[in-house]
Amino acid sequence: MSLKFSAASVLACALLAGWQPSAVAQTERAANPASPASQAASATSSVSSQQQALPPSVEAALQRAKVPREALSAMVVELDAPAKAATTTTRLAFRADEPANPASVMKLITTYAALDLLGPAFQWETPVYFDAQPQDGALRGNVYIQGGGDPQLVLERLWLTMRRLRAMGVTVIVGDIVLDRSAFDIATRDAAKFDGEPWRPYNVAPDALLINFKAMNMRFVPDAAAGVARISYEPPMGGMQLPATVPLAAAATACGDWQGGLKAELAEPGRISFLGSFPSSCGEREWAIAPADPDGYAARAIEGMWRELGGKVTGTVRDGRVPAGLKPVFSNKSLSLAEVIRDINKYSNNVMTQQLFLTLGLQATGRGTWESGRQAMNSWWRSRWPQLTPPVWENGAGLSREERVTARALSGMLQTAWASPQMPELLSSLPIVGVDGTMRRVNTVSAKGMAHLKTGTLRDVTALAGVVNSNSGKRYVLVGMINHPLAPNARPALHALVDWVAQDTPAIPATVATNHSVTGAGKTSARR
Repeated sequence: MSLKFSAASVLACALLAGWQPSAVAQTERAANPASPASQAASATSSVSSQQQALPPSVEAALQRAKVPREALSAMVVELDAPAKAATTTTRLAFRADEPANPASVMKLITTYAALDLLGPAFQWETPVYFDAQPQDGALRGNVYIQGGGDPQLVLERLWLTMRRLRAMGVTVIVGDIVLDRSAFDIATRDAAKFDGEPWRPYNVAPDALLINFKAMNMRFVPDAAAGVARISYEPPMGGMQLPATVPLAAAATACGDWQGGLKAELAEPGRISFLGSFPSSCGEREWAIAPADPDGYAARAIEGMWRELGGKVTGTVRDGRVPAGLKPVFSNKSLSLAEVIRDINKYSNNVMTQQLFLTLGLQATGRGTWESGRQAMNSWWRSRWPQLTPPVWENGAGLSREERVTARALSGMLQTAWASPQMPELLSSLPIVGVDGTMRRVNTVSAKGMAHLKTGTLRDVTALAGVVNSNSGKRYVLVGMINHPLAPNARPALHALVDWVAQDTPAIPATVATNHSVTGAGKTSARR
């Protein structure tokens, strides 16, 4: 087996997009006047009925993008200010009480809720059961694999699970491999519904037994002598018809849109084909897709990996339930929650966030459903910030046209997070401007390496939120959200806001202003 862990690790980052009893007590802390939550509300309430003039650089960037200023919601609040100065710590509050679609900035709320409720050391478990004992290399019975919602059961860890089966003396399973995915009770959804691109990995639906984000990596390597590009696939997939080569394009063909030139046929379950060609000028390339029939992905990936390791199964790989009374022979533990949220926030992984959202519901109510996730989030929010407008949740990832939050509410949450024991884990999970994650290519005048910010992008949303270190040594919470059909063009306005905060220029005097609604600001369309 020629398994390349480094490629799988890159895929794990690039694709996107069990509760302990001791954690329950944390969920019911009531807000009180001395709590960080109430201090955050006090600090953010000083201009509750007013707006401030925007920094000139932000105004100019909005004008260049042809986006009205009313499409922006923003809040900037100083951190670590003395309590007696709480009414003077708000540097900017612009339409801060207007609900806006935050896109993937919503992941900030979901990941902080998980840290607060589950704790940074929380781990998911994927237990494995036998209903018979192996003898002479054969297990005459079934193997059961029970999904617990692990968001990062990637290629390497699937390999380790199958390898452990082999190490226990199992070569032939004279029976079935049964996959128990009952921990999550969610309806099958149309992967094309959001933006008509079901093969995009960010459109993958969550699953109690989520294997490798339900994604497959295809690697194309030109072989000029043979006139073809050779194709390899990770993970190995059982029961799929996958071509080993594709013809090379004419020698003078530029690389260009090489994916389009392949003319890939991806809609048929269990089969991929290419009707086009691959330009040799591209060199070696990789393409990550979500194959058709996502509900069958786990069975194909597990069968493929088992056979790749020399294992055999006489029956099938199918869905089912673990029989009552069976005890696991071993359990595959996930990475810690602190490590998981780093990949969620750095790379804005949608399906991992949705796994987390459903896990919160599962641990709070015993059922992993969208509704139980929303109940858990609402209960948590009300217990922490009863005085702040609660967000509107759909799936907790921001891949939604319905999710909403105000800049003031998100700012208040971040202020509480800053004063909490979970602050180091949350802050270190955020992209650093100009350094890594989704902010790696962002070039700002003053903020490179100075800010940890979560990004959010939909076709008509652009957003940033996090913590900015200023030249004066002060730290600020920053929230900025633009909802408008031309929002992506206005991303420089948010970068200008970050620079303004990092440069720590004097605060702009508050002025009374009138809120204006903007046509199209309330609705969002497909993600880029």
